[in-house]
Amino acid sequence: MTMTTKLAWDDTVLPFQLDRSDIRGRVARLDTTLNQILSQHDYPAPIEAMVAEMALLTALIGQTMKLRWKLSLQVRSDGPIRLIATDFLAPEAEGEPARIRAYASYDEDRLDLTAPAFPQIGSGYFAILIDQGQDMTPYQGITPIGGESLSACAETYFAQSEQLPTAFKLSYGKAQEPGQAEGWRAGGMMIQVMPESSLEAAEPPTSDEGTLTANDLVSDDKAEDWSRANILMDTADEMELIGPHVSPTDLLVRLFHEEQPRVFDALPVGFGCTCSEDRVRQSLSIYSAKDIAHMTTEEGRVTADCQFCGNHYDFDPLSLGFEAERAPDGSPV
Repeated sequence: MTMTTKLAWDDTVLPFQLDRSDIRGRVARLDTTLNQILSQHDYPAPIEAMVAEMALLTALIGQTMKLRWKLSLQVRSDGPIRLIATDFLAPEAEGEPARIRAYASYDEDRLDLTAPAFPQIGSGYFAILIDQGQDMTPYQGITPIGGESLSACAETYFAQSEQLPTAFKLSYGKAQEPGQAEGWRAGGMMIQVMPESSLEAAEPPTSDEGTLTANDLVSDDKAEDWSRANILMDTADEMELIGPHVSPTDLLVRLFHEEQPRVFDALPVGFGCTCSEDRVRQSLSIYSAKDIAHMTTEEGRVTADCQFCGNHYDFDPLSLGFEAERAPDGSPV
């Protein structure tokens, strides 16, 4: 794999289908994108790891979003890692890249920097939200946090809420190539039984916690295909997922050559945020002058920071709220 080829596949999501097995999937690589996401914050190592995993899941799941839709993944919990939120912003037009952003909230006093990250999420829920645009009701699906990883939570979500057997294989971490600075690399794969091939869930569920799993949803005639695809996907090693020498197309041939893999157009992705001064003003437009006064600093300004990208906004309080006395340019309203 040449450097040119590697750069072409970095920060892309490649959809594919296994024609022999009626299974679809995606391969994602996040390199520059993940570095940009994490560079917006100064997170400790356990938080970086969880944000990296969540961003990779977001890329894999979000690839199916229609133009201008937004997919959000959220984890909210009672543990030291209180919140992880990611957004997948679908392309504005054909041929444009999708954008991903992410942030996390945590209790620094309770966070154990030497312990594994996922158990420090604690009890809570994993949610997927889809915003289809103006005048459309957003979709929301929620499942309890469980298993041993965020990808296990996502698998449970698809089994419970979508009735789709789904599995993930992810790898992420810091790496350094000769002569280059250390940076984050992430790669992963998602496989899923085609919707028309999945059947009603068997009763009762087989998981210990009483929630549905992928195996509960696979009919007998598809069980062998599903099991074989999972076994083959699990043989992918870390360097095949995130290393610089194996392209996603080569990886699919290595893993699934007997399953007749067929690839579709890759989707480029990058870091991006939708925050703007106008959006902040709009969010504050519901407040009265009295409310705005409570938000005003001793210096006589109202400030706001974007949690995703860190942009700082500074406003004249008299230009905010539905009782604004001045326009943004300082002129009387």
